[in-house]
Amino acid sequence: MALSVARPKLEGNIAVGEDRQIGFAEFGDPAGRAVFWLHGTPGARRQIPMEARVFAELRSIRLIGIDRPGIGSSTPFQYDNVLAFAGDLSTIADTLGVEKMAVVGLSGGGPYALACAAAMPERVVAAGVLGGVAPTVGPDAIGGGLMGLGTVVAPLIEVAGGPIRLAASTIIRLIRPVAGPALYLYAGISPEADRKMLVRPEFKAMFLDDLLNGSRKQLAAPFADIVVFARDWGFRLDEVKVPIRWWHGDRDHIVPFAHGRHVVDGLPDAELYHLPGESHFAGLGRAEDILNSMLDIWDRDEKD
Repeated sequence: MALSVARPKLEGNIAVGEDRQIGFAEFGDPAGRAVFWLHGTPGARRQIPMEARVFAELRSIRLIGIDRPGIGSSTPFQYDNVLAFAGDLSTIADTLGVEKMAVVGLSGGGPYALACAAAMPERVVAAGVLGGVAPTVGPDAIGGGLMGLGTVVAPLIEVAGGPIRLAASTIIRLIRPVAGPALYLYAGISPEADRKMLVRPEFKAMFLDDLLNGSRKQLAAPFADIVVFARDWGFRLDEVKVPIRWWHGDRDHIVPFAHGRHVVDGLPDAELYHLPGESHFAGLGRAEDILNSMLDIWDRDEKD
């Protein structure tokens, strides 16, 4: 029997410019402390595990997922660099009446979480990163991993991005009727730790709900991510003064564990949570730990 996923308490679009909008979805306590949860690549605003949604209810957290440009109902847009995303998140927070926030980023959401911490230290109390992508150019760069291929294909995407995005959207529409079996096929070729995660009913339901809703009309965001990750991010790691907590599996086949360690070493106030034997989706299974960590830092910040 398929497991249903509760709809967000609030879902809609926010204008971030005269001709652009960003989609968002809220879970948890509308009056609670705000935590923005930034999806991976690919992903969309509902890529938030059930454990996080339930915990948000219990601990009075206002949990907010947002679509990056080019997925869900967000207008396609190519940022000049990763840092530019922080301007959009600031506008979204203003519109939603959020003054202080924590930011959590999964995989491709990691660079954007760091960007928000760098750009808004007066508003971002803490940031959590789950197997986040590392810089590929500049003094903070490290090579290898899937973004090693990304740096090669990024110029092609910039030149021929339109046809590539159209083809990807067409493929998603074709596999939509068999999305469940397709997810099992992907799980079958994934490392054991990720395979166990992907076939759990609650995670399968979350991934399928997010994928099928987010990619219903467009699939430009993952390609925009690859392009911007291959550029200078617009900030240096040592400029991120906000406390950062980083979770990373040492068998991550997409973003190597060495990348996480490298980034954490370059951040002024960061702690690495080593997940032995775990792979890329490990952080999704530790939502309570992640959110608890954000709240603990928030509590200490309010006491100071």
